[in-house]
Amino acid sequence: MCTAAMSAALLLATACGPTPHEKAEPARHTPVRIADAPARLPVPQGKGSKTPDDFNGDGHRDLVLNDLVKAQAHADDAGIGIVYGGDRGLTPGARQLLSPRRQAAPTKGQQPAVFDAEATCDLNGDGFTDLVVSTDPPYDGQGQPPVPLQILFGSPKGLAGQAVKLVIPPRARAGNDWPDQPVCGDFDGDDAQDLVVHASDVQLSFLRGPFTRKGAPKAAGAPVPAPGNVPTGPAADVNGDGYDDLVVRTTDGPGKSAVVLGGPAGPTRTGVTLPAGIDVALGTFGRGKGTLDAAIGGMGGTSLRYDLPATAARGTLDAPGTVLDAADFDGDGLSELVSSGSRLRVFRGRTAGLATAGMVTVEPPARGTTRVVTVGDFDGDGRAELVVRAYVGETKDTVAVYPGVKTGLVAAEPSVRFSSSEFLAP
Repeated sequence: MCTAAMSAALLLATACGPTPHEKAEPARHTPVRIADAPARLPVPQGKGSKTPDDFNGDGHRDLVLNDLVKAQAHADDAGIGIVYGGDRGLTPGARQLLSPRRQAAPTKGQQPAVFDAEATCDLNGDGFTDLVVSTDPPYDGQGQPPVPLQILFGSPKGLAGQAVKLVIPPRARAGNDWPDQPVCGDFDGDDAQDLVVHASDVQLSFLRGPFTRKGAPKAAGAPVPAPGNVPTGPAADVNGDGYDDLVVRTTDGPGKSAVVLGGPAGPTRTGVTLPAGIDVALGTFGRGKGTLDAAIGGMGGTSLRYDLPATAARGTLDAPGTVLDAADFDGDGLSELVSSGSRLRVFRGRTAGLATAGMVTVEPPARGTTRVVTVGDFDGDGRAELVVRAYVGETKDTVAVYPGVKTGLVAAEPSVRFSSSEFLAP
């Protein structure tokens, strides 16, 4: 088995396996720089779809960007950037800026300064994905704070309207914590998207969908007990019973986590407790028997638990994993594990489970601090893309989209490259 020292010494691939980028398929698309594209392209109008993250309902996945670069250091945040997808994947020219000044709902006559994307799902069941955002409403510290979450509803024109405040009925709240950390999923199995949010110490608010255009859930009961304070997404049907499940962490940092299982009453049952770690990713990594697996990352390595919610099979990766994502980049039906920290690495899903053999290290698109934005199939070819952002300070960044390929996992060069500074253009 490869050692961490071996993998750290190589730039493109570990010596314990082939050098996949040398055999990688060429990227499907001609690289596009947003500065060379038309200043602005119209948002394609759709009729609704079941595609994830499809705000305009045209059947193509769209991209959400937080923390856009600023015109000047220490300036106010501009808001949220949306890049709409098309037949060939993301189309940077079809972009939209969601600003708190224009899109946010005011509280006591004040517009929020914070406007961050938190979760995506079709909350009202109309075929257009909606966006849940967090804000910073005024609060004097007395009693329960106001709900900081708002909903931007999708439409044929995308996220074109004004946000509405999420309604959390008083009976669904507890204590004086901020109701935050929203996670979407169908936790009660009725084919409508629900929301789970943090309520108070080890309690969750379960809001049943569908939601009205005014932000109210279909129903909400008393908060349900939880094994921690930080619900995390994306939700997934871990055990294949038709109900979405989610991971709840004890704290927003290094700590233990547990799988909370959905059912007719919602996410009320705590399943397996996972080892302590910094981040958790769920996927079908290959050693299990049809249910999902978990990777738990830490500074000293990554723990693996196969066949959730049981954990009969265990494993480890001799590689740190401070930020983890899972997606199928080669289209074989198994999930790869993306681990990002000091370097960006992709571990191949195999029938024998994850291993460092055949690991690919992705070269950042530019100098600077590199982070994974998201993973997902934006071009509809059955293979996920890896979206990466490299930034220097607050005023310069590069966003790059690396296509998934059958050999090599991800292409050596991005198919699309742009800067979030283009959202600031008039």
